[in-house]
Amino acid sequence: MDPDFDEFLHVPARLSVVALLAPADWVEFGFVRITVDTSDSALSKQIAALSDAGYVEVRKTRNPTGRHTHLRLTPQGRQAFQRHASALERIVAAAREPLE
Repeated sequence: MDPDFDEFLHVPARLSVVALLAPADWVEFGFVRITVDTSDSALSKQIAALSDAGYVEVRKTRNPTGRHTHLRLTPQGRQAFQRHASALERIVAAAREPLE
C-alpha cells in the first residue's frame, strides 16, 4: 500500500467532506450536509472525528438569523488530503499500467 494512503481519511463520508472543503475557505454546515447527502447527526459525527484528528476547524456563530456552524480544513487537514489524493492517483495509475 502507498505510504501516503490515509485509512482515516478514506472513510467515504470523511473523504467526501474533506474533498468538499479542500477548494474553499469556510463552508456552512448545512451546505456540506446537503452536498454530501447525509443527516445532521451523521455529519456531526464525522466532523467531530475530523476535528479531533486536527483536520477540520469548526466555527460556531450567532446572528439575528440564528446559529450557524462553518467548517474549514486546517493546514494539517489540507496537507493530509493532498497526500491521500496523490496516493489514490498513484494507485489508479499503477492499475492502468499494462501487465508484462
